[in-house]
Amino acid sequence: MIDQIYFEEEIEDHPRTQEFFARFPKATLTPCLHYKEVFNPVGQNFRLQKQKPGLILAKQNGKRIQSIPESYGIGGKQNFYFSHLLNCLYDCRYCFLQGMYPSAHYVLFVNYEEFWDDIFEKTSQSSEIPTWFFSGYDCDSLAMESTTRFVEFFLPLFAKNRNAHLELRTKSVNIRTLKKYSPSPNIVTAFSFTPEEISEQLENGVPKVKSRIKAMLELARQGWLVGIRIDPVIDCIDFENRYAKLFNQLIKDLPLPSLHSVSLGSFRMPTSFFRRIEKLYPHEPLFAGKLTNKNNSTTYLPELEHNRLQVCKKLLLDLLPQEKLFLCEMNSSSP
Repeated sequence: MIDQIYFEEEIEDHPRTQEFFARFPKATLTPCLHYKEVFNPVGQNFRLQKQKPGLILAKQNGKRIQSIPESYGIGGKQNFYFSHLLNCLYDCRYCFLQGMYPSAHYVLFVNYEEFWDDIFEKTSQSSEIPTWFFSGYDCDSLAMESTTRFVEFFLPLFAKNRNAHLELRTKSVNIRTLKKYSPSPNIVTAFSFTPEEISEQLENGVPKVKSRIKAMLELARQGWLVGIRIDPVIDCIDFENRYAKLFNQLIKDLPLPSLHSVSLGSFRMPTSFFRRIEKLYPHEPLFAGKLTNKNNSTTYLPELEHNRLQVCKKLLLDLLPQEKLFLCEMNSSSP
């Protein structure tokens, strides 16, 4: 339930803003000139705000579509990400957002139509090459769907424009909107996982691993393409057995034609973000691991990172074709 809504005065009369006012009639409404007046001030307590975040309605007037690094992606040559929402419903201890943003409030950009105009323009510029758009970088794509209705707006548009490919990245089981539509071959719902014991310790508020697997299987059996994201890979006791168990859980009942891709990513974040998170959670064991700073990023020591990713790669290649596996390794150029 949203108790506090801040809104930019410029978009007070926007239909989507008015819709939020009507849907949350008991919420306190507070105008502002720009969302950063509420979102950006220093000295805010992220941990405290996370207990009851407010919603900030705004308009994204800046660059709405961003390029992703070449080392990321799932096989496409034209790759972009976009963020309709800043901050996440969940509270994963390893998440970089709590170090990136000073506030735990949600910022929702209501100008969906302008996002789509930019997406369509990018697609038109490379009409011969499929263009990928990744949602879920600054938020979870599905977790707040009942509030944002993001998928409800964008999914039909992508379904009609098959050269534009969409990845919805999520830890949610909120798949109701997707199930209302016929599957589209250019839309992938990618579920993120860590082993069950790690999830219970570090992923606060996230549905259980078994529940996410059930949701993933439901979509796959309906004909939707799904992805598996093991990102970040977290070092732990009994590492190989825990990840082997997870991978078997994920793939044993999954129809292989419905599995679009599996990606592996190392634990990494900008060092400035990491230092802020350390201050928020000074006793978190995760941050006392074998970590190092390289090129302004905090990640595992190179030999440990490489070992853990290669162990996961070997386990996965026993279960799926190599062309479905994508590896992002910070400290090595290994494929």
